[in-house]
Amino acid sequence: MHYCYLSTPIGELLLAAEAGELAHIGLPTDGAPAAPKAGWQADGTALTRARRQLAEYFSGQRTVFDLPLRLTGTAFQRQVLAVLRDIPYGQTVSYGEIARRIGRPRAIRAVGAANRRNPLPIVIPCHRVIGADGSLTGYAGGLPLKAALLTRERADATAAANPNAAPHPHRTACEPPRLHRSARAIAKAR
Repeated sequence: MHYCYLSTPIGELLLAAEAGELAHIGLPTDGAPAAPKAGWQADGTALTRARRQLAEYFSGQRTVFDLPLRLTGTAFQRQVLAVLRDIPYGQTVSYGEIARRIGRPRAIRAVGAANRRNPLPIVIPCHRVIGADGSLTGYAGGLPLKAALLTRERADATAAANPNAAPHPHRTACEPPRLHRSARAIAKAR
């Protein structure tokens, strides 16, 4: 597996590819970049396209990714990941809605587990999945990061719908988010 780091407004992302397919995105934790696994080789040339598309995403110029992906996991997990890819930029859906879309309306917890195992956060937008009551729920990068990504996307989507509006400050930088009241309570409980 070949890897490189990408500097973004949310910190250093670890990108890893195998056979030309993006296989892993590691989110920073507590400001520190994710570490590559043993045996991975540093090589940014294999990830040029992924780096470019993620940079475009963070600059507000990209809403959909067009990358070759190496998806692993069970058939159920891959089914959930496929549905996650269809969630439009700037919008959210609940875990229950994902379960309904895959034809397993009672599999809400299993959908949550598959969502947590997403090896390609941001590109496969698991941050767009929220609780049934609209609250932010778990995210590998933490709830503040999830809130920041959603705030950025909603601002960009609003700006695209209203081109005469002033640019939103999150278009160029990820400022500390204002968490939904439920997310703030969850973050304090940790």
